[in-house]
Amino acid sequence: MSGLNARAAKPAHDALAMGVIVPPPSLAQRCDDIVLAADGRRADWLPSTQPLGAVVFVHGRGSGRGSPRNQQVARVFAAQRLACLLPDLLSAAESADPFLGGDLELLCDRVVQAMAWVAGQPGLAGRPAGLFGASLGAAVALRVAARDPLAVAAVVSRGGRPDLIEPELPRVQAPTLLIVGGRDTEVLALNRRALRLLGCRKRLEVVPHATHLFAEPGTLDAAADLAAAWFREHLADAGRRA
Repeated sequence: MSGLNARAAKPAHDALAMGVIVPPPSLAQRCDDIVLAADGRRADWLPSTQPLGAVVFVHGRGSGRGSPRNQQVARVFAAQRLACLLPDLLSAAESADPFLGGDLELLCDRVVQAMAWVAGQPGLAGRPAGLFGASLGAAVALRVAARDPLAVAAVVSRGGRPDLIEPELPRVQAPTLLIVGGRDTEVLALNRRALRLLGCRKRLEVVPHATHLFAEPGTLDAAADLAAAWFREHLADAGRRA
């Protein structure tokens, strides 16, 4: 790792090259359907054995807990001692309002609520938490991290839009990994600018051949392995310092 200095963007490498052994996610991975809030918002909860901490997923506009991409990534995380919460950030009624899907303040509040739920789960009290944001959700995750540095131990952005909160990026203290597809040229340029503005431990990883949704074969797996390694390192480090 590069310490406090940003490492130059480079093609993503596999998990073994990073010194991380990735167990195959079990098809029988436990996944609990929970009611997260009184307004009926639900979440998928993937606990993990002897967790290093937990990761809350922050989805992009129009997505939710049922996203196949986030479900795939969550199974990888849970197999590596990272408990995962995949919440619906809007209720069914709210989802019909296109404005609310882009309301960063509302979404930030919902992420904070989700993190409070995680902190109340057995074995996770006092454990560090990370945020995994995709697209607009990455901006939400980074804003939460900027506003409450003690609550967020690490952030990973996949195909994220950190430019949406550009003035707040210098206040982010949580170690932050930006993952972008090599063929997602516009978002890649935005993330390179964001990398310069972040003052925390940071890194930009470019996954070759991937477009914005990481739909190309193997690209989402590469992103998941990179994210899992980042969370494992920084949540473990935060746990030792707690």
